[in-house]
Amino acid sequence: MTSMTYRRSGRSGLLLPALSLGLWHNFGDDHKLTNKRLLCRKAWDLGITHFDLANNYGPPAGSAEEAFGKILKLDFKSHRDQMIISTKAGYHMWDGPYGEWGSRKYMLSSLDQSLKRMGIPYVDIFYSHRFDPNTPLEETMGALDAAVRSGRALYVGISNYPAASLREAARILKEMGTPCLIHQPRYNMLQREPEIGGAFEAADTAGMGTIVFSPLGQGLLTNKYLSGIPKGSRATTGKFLKAEQIEPQLVAKIKRLNAIAEARGQTLAQMAIAWALREKWITSALIGASRPEQIEDCVGALKAPAFNHTELAQIEKELAS
Repeated sequence: MTSMTYRRSGRSGLLLPALSLGLWHNFGDDHKLTNKRLLCRKAWDLGITHFDLANNYGPPAGSAEEAFGKILKLDFKSHRDQMIISTKAGYHMWDGPYGEWGSRKYMLSSLDQSLKRMGIPYVDIFYSHRFDPNTPLEETMGALDAAVRSGRALYVGISNYPAASLREAARILKEMGTPCLIHQPRYNMLQREPEIGGAFEAADTAGMGTIVFSPLGQGLLTNKYLSGIPKGSRATTGKFLKAEQIEPQLVAKIKRLNAIAEARGQTLAQMAIAWALREKWITSALIGASRPEQIEDCVGALKAPAFNHTELAQIEKELAS
């Protein structure tokens, strides 16, 4: 282990690493198991103890959990009690009326399938992956409560919930006796809805932690696109980041942010991660990687000094331009 910093998740007893490894990308059947093992082992060696999955991560859906199950057996069999493993249910997994959203039927069936794919009896955190407007929150939160009471999860969380639904979900779970541990929203310099919409403040008031995903904006907040769109980059596939999004005005803004990062002695990715972690209510930031060196670069974000008022003002000025 290295000098990774760990932060308490809300008012719970659980500490999470400031950086967690997300298996959203690069852990499907379209990537070799050898590289997936290298990524997980590098993360572990750098003090990242939290590995974040979901039932639909792949492609195909479920394949990231299957791969992680193999990695657990090969590399981490004796370390399970030192690890935090999370998974989620909410997005489409199988055909028919019971294969997505937030019903008790889907949530608990999905959890059973996830545990089977990973070959483990429980996960540390089980999330409702998205708010379901057509299912009573009492039902979805009741499924999370049942997961804990049955021993299939130690803690529960919610992801992608707007502030009002977050507050109600937290209230319901508290009354059930299974407090909500954490909220997981998308958040980065270019996408600030949880901050603007009040989700951060709502989670903090409810005693929940917050773990943010996409702190690098699908690679936009790195040096990858400063000189065009490189071959093989995420923007060339159009799956999550489209080439037309990378407009000249945006590139100019990213270049100005990169200059601020350089003045701080950081890469742009490191500054973006440090910025995402700057507030007291952020427990952890989820990073993804296709190469072990990228994980090393991200962890380097933790070594820089805190932002001063001048730097934060500079960043806000460039983001507003």
